[in-house]
Amino acid sequence: MSDATVASLSARRRVPPTVNEPIRSYAPGTPERASLKTRLASMATEHVDVPVIVNGKEYRTGDTAPIVMPHDHQHVLGTWHKATPELVQEAIATTAAARVEWSRWPWEDRVAVFLRAAELLSTTWRDTLNAATMLGQSKTAFQSEIDAACELIDFFRFGALFAQDLYGEQPVSEKGVWNQTDYRPLEGFIYAVSPFNFTAIGGNLSGAPAMAGNTVIWKPAQTAMLSGYYVMKLLEAAGLPPGVINFVPGDPIPISDALLSHRDLGGVHFTGSTTVFNSMWKTIGSNMGRYRSYPRIVGETGGKDFIMAHPSADVDSLAVAIVRGSFEYQGQKCSACSRVYIPQSLWAGVRDRMVAMMADIRMGDPRDFRNFMGAVIDERSFTKIGGYLDEARAAGTIVAGGEASKEKGYFVSPTLVKVDDPSHRILCEEIFGPVVAAYVYPDDQYVETMQIVDQTSPYALTGAIFANDRQAIRLAHTHLRNAAGNFYINDKCTGAVVGQQPFGGARGSGTNDKAGSKLNFLRWVSPRSIKETFVPPTSYPYPFMGEE
Repeated sequence: MSDATVASLSARRRVPPTVNEPIRSYAPGTPERASLKTRLASMATEHVDVPVIVNGKEYRTGDTAPIVMPHDHQHVLGTWHKATPELVQEAIATTAAARVEWSRWPWEDRVAVFLRAAELLSTTWRDTLNAATMLGQSKTAFQSEIDAACELIDFFRFGALFAQDLYGEQPVSEKGVWNQTDYRPLEGFIYAVSPFNFTAIGGNLSGAPAMAGNTVIWKPAQTAMLSGYYVMKLLEAAGLPPGVINFVPGDPIPISDALLSHRDLGGVHFTGSTTVFNSMWKTIGSNMGRYRSYPRIVGETGGKDFIMAHPSADVDSLAVAIVRGSFEYQGQKCSACSRVYIPQSLWAGVRDRMVAMMADIRMGDPRDFRNFMGAVIDERSFTKIGGYLDEARAAGTIVAGGEASKEKGYFVSPTLVKVDDPSHRILCEEIFGPVVAAYVYPDDQYVETMQIVDQTSPYALTGAIFANDRQAIRLAHTHLRNAAGNFYINDKCTGAVVGQQPFGGARGSGTNDKAGSKLNFLRWVSPRSIKETFVPPTSYPYPFMGEE
């Protein structure tokens, strides 16, 4: 027996008090602004060679791709190595070996690794993760701060709290019996697939299952390789044992083919497109006969997120919510507002305020802190968004914006489109860019328009209602109850905070397992019920069997 499997403390331990990480302002003259700018300048001159990391060992396969700045696509930040089929198989074997030890660690020792990572990120690693996200994913300082720093810190700290709370849930016991629940990790490895748009998501998709005692194969997005690599190095610096999380970048098709068909697949933790998630689910379904256990499938996918306004809404706050919700991080958030429904009486005021703000928005290199927007992530995204702009332009519906250029970076200006047909594809399909479509409805058709909102899109991720009339808010609760997994009243439809607004949607937006809550943590354990009888019976008859 390993020493690590022997209890060394006789105590009921509690994690430190858990609060959300304060957001730094990076305002002119602040020390954090100067420190971040220094790290941005140094990182821009570095050339990082990102390896495959399996069982704590770094492998450089020689099959590489460049890491570039989306806002300056000729500027190469580094290269990343693609995993070979042999390394993918090695990662599978590694998770099985590492699981034996890791799953036996007391939960307090497992979460201590992530609590230390949170503290490192809160202090000495903060500039590095923020700078990597700004340069590699074209996020502004504020957007990076709320993602790569604060949200990832919160995922780790609140994850420890969720573990403590879950493991503390135990059944009742009658006299002479001790009933217990053993929250076992899943049998097999977890396949974590993370997107480009949030650095924190990669840390959570791999970290949450690991905190529960699972071992993980993490495939980061190809367009978020720099920040993903630094998240992995942060976890190593915090003391994560080799093999618990394996960093396996590469071609998604052969990697997924190998992992999704393996008998030891324990679960999938995914954030990305609905199309890809549906394909993965189909592959898992076709392989059900070969798995050791039914894999847990957890996914957060697409969205066509809305803001619905009632005639009683405040015009100024509504316009600001649309601009921030639609154009922050270039509309590349799963929760970004991309369709709005405005009553006729408010349209002119909302439109004019939006157009004025959009004209004032600066777009460019995130190292210039005056910029509100950066570039979209890559040429593929740029081309897709451009197709929607062409369609809107042909229909003559662009109210403001609509420009795009990829000469230096993949820049798309913030765009407002007015659409008269509520079933138009620009109001129905996910664009994932800085384009918001507005539908103007008659003031007396509030309820009918909410029904359109509910039925227009296959998604149900986020949505918001703006109204000062309480009855209008009550009606929205009823008619839009299933239209969004995260619903906001008089606020933009983005900005969910770990521990405050657990995030996830249903319908075509995913399995709604609520990242940032105990509900998600529950998906990575397999409970075992234990009954211990202190004085077992020694005779088989029951009292009812006695003679009259």
